[in-house]
Amino acid sequence: MKKRILAYLAMIDRLLEHPPIAVNYEDEVGKHLVQIGFFMHERLVHLIVTVLFAVLSVGTALFFVAQPSIPILLLFGALLILLIPYIMHYYLLENGVQKMYTQYDELLRRSEEQKKEEAYASAMQEDAAR
Repeated sequence: MKKRILAYLAMIDRLLEHPPIAVNYEDEVGKHLVQIGFFMHERLVHLIVTVLFAVLSVGTALFFVAQPSIPILLLFGALLILLIPYIMHYYLLENGVQKMYTQYDELLRRSEEQKKEEAYASAMQEDAAR
């Protein structure tokens, strides 16, 4: 998932920096909204998993304080080892989706600008035809 979100963000950044001549921003806005939905769902799932691991880690630590034993300490260590990558991945997803919102705003702005330009060009053609 990390490679996918980073590749997608880079692709949209390239589209915004160096747009092709015949880009239809309205289509790009629609595609981008679909991708935002996918990544938001992924972000929600990882939030739930991350919170679950955090709660289990805290519960295990409290249980260890009440009933010290090596197996409980090992369980706490394993949960912490798993919690760190989950936090890092959730951080990537959260920041990626936030960046996608910014990209969406820029795509939408360009789409509206493109519509105005097309309407103006159409009006000029009608005037020229008369």
